[in-house]
Amino acid sequence: MSSDDLPEADRVEGAPHPRETERLFGQEAAEAGFLEAFNSGRLHHAWLLTGPLGVGKATLAWRIARFLLATPMDQGGGLFGEAPPVYDTLDISPDHPVSHRLLARSEPGMFSITRSVNEKTGRLRDMITVDDVRGLTHFLTMSSTEGGRRVVIVDAADEMNVNAANALLKMLEEPPSLTTILLISHQPSRLLPTIRSRCRELRLSALKADTMHMALVQADASEGESPALAALSAGSVGEAVRLTRLGGLPMYQEIVSIFATLPGLDRPRAMKLAEAAAARGAADKFELLLTLIDVFLARLARTGATGSAPVPEAAKGEAEVLLRLSPNPTKARHWADIAQQISERTRHGQAVNLDPAALVLDTVFKITETASR
Repeated sequence: MSSDDLPEADRVEGAPHPRETERLFGQEAAEAGFLEAFNSGRLHHAWLLTGPLGVGKATLAWRIARFLLATPMDQGGGLFGEAPPVYDTLDISPDHPVSHRLLARSEPGMFSITRSVNEKTGRLRDMITVDDVRGLTHFLTMSSTEGGRRVVIVDAADEMNVNAANALLKMLEEPPSLTTILLISHQPSRLLPTIRSRCRELRLSALKADTMHMALVQADASEGESPALAALSAGSVGEAVRLTRLGGLPMYQEIVSIFATLPGLDRPRAMKLAEAAAARGAADKFELLLTLIDVFLARLARTGATGSAPVPEAAKGEAEVLLRLSPNPTKARHWADIAQQISERTRHGQAVNLDPAALVLDTVFKITETASR
């Protein structure tokens, strides 16, 4: 199997890899923060890129890498004391040699750490191991003879096991010269405090609906339903791509339609939804169904707490259903409590390999019970 055929832990299925993504939408503040440090000559050796899953952290990391590797080391101060150039964008032409080498994965100044493939199973490991990080030592040794900048991306740093984290920490404590380390983190609280303390943070935010549309068009994943996708994905392009690929919008519409009959329940319709989740090869759709039920419950709780349904609607007729089932703060607390209970029950059910159909029906019955109170 060639390297091109191996699964990539840092690629969202159905979307281009971040190294292939030219533009980043909605994260101007994060880009400006990095450029300010670069232009001031105070470029930190390690950066922690944080924010919700799928909002462009990896795309920003690869944009930074492309910019650093393509920007000349000499920043001015020649014979006539010229001021160094000031950069207001991370954009690098796709025709630049560095851009070509990054796409071909042949750039000598670039090293990426992700979950590797287990050679015995051919599948991605669950964690980044110490061997994955040790490869960085070899890279730094070999690339030091080339001179110039070097960039390391860790995606995602949350996935490092203890040994891998400790190995990376040693490098952060004694940073190699001319090397910038970019750590992508969806949950920075999972990182060692000593790792966080040695990094400068760049926080990315969830995307708004109009920005989401542009990002989805770039990813060839737009269904012309940007407001609904933005609502269900909480402004995450990665999650929106998953929703598009797995039919998340019609799935959520079906969830809303089933619960529109509460406190009565359309059992045949609920059974059909459960059986679809249990179909062979439907593991991804089953996971998405559980996620969307969580989203529905969260939007119910929010409606009761605020007195109004979230805008925009994520499905036809959703606002009416939410307002009827969650008309006040008391009901909102009930929905919040049942959401936590259901989350714990589904995690336990998955851990013990409970039949997906049974798990979905159990969830539907618990929601029906709560609606009847």
